[in-house]
Amino acid sequence: MMKILATILTATILFTGSVLGTQKQKITATVVNVSSSDGKVAFALYNKETFMKEPLQSKAAKIIDGKSTVTFEGVEPGEYAVICFHDKNNNDKMDFSPNGMPMEDYGMSNNIMSFGPPKYMDAKFTIDTEDKNLEIKF
Repeated sequence: MMKILATILTATILFTGSVLGTQKQKITATVVNVSSSDGKVAFALYNKETFMKEPLQSKAAKIIDGKSTVTFEGVEPGEYAVICFHDKNNNDKMDFSPNGMPMEDYGMSNNIMSFGPPKYMDAKFTIDTEDKNLEIKF
């Protein structure tokens, strides 16, 4: 009887640990001040290694009443950053003037904007056991 109880207890601990270890979260990002309803807002989720290279996930959303929202699902606990831009002409890329200045509005998590491209250290946030909601301003 004791051996069966020990086996059940061990199995329960292993099962609980594996379920808790694979818990994934959602990150909902909303741009709250889109200047027009032309085009869409494109969002990209990065970690430190992928920042400004290949996003872990990317999504786009319509603009309704000056807002655009996406949800990244299945996100492991860790450190991330979100960058987004207003793709006014629906060409699926951010447009720049000949001198390199962005021609479309953009923003990032934490809303720290400085001259030059976004920096991971400014945009990073942590997600652990709860879903995360971000409000981003252009």
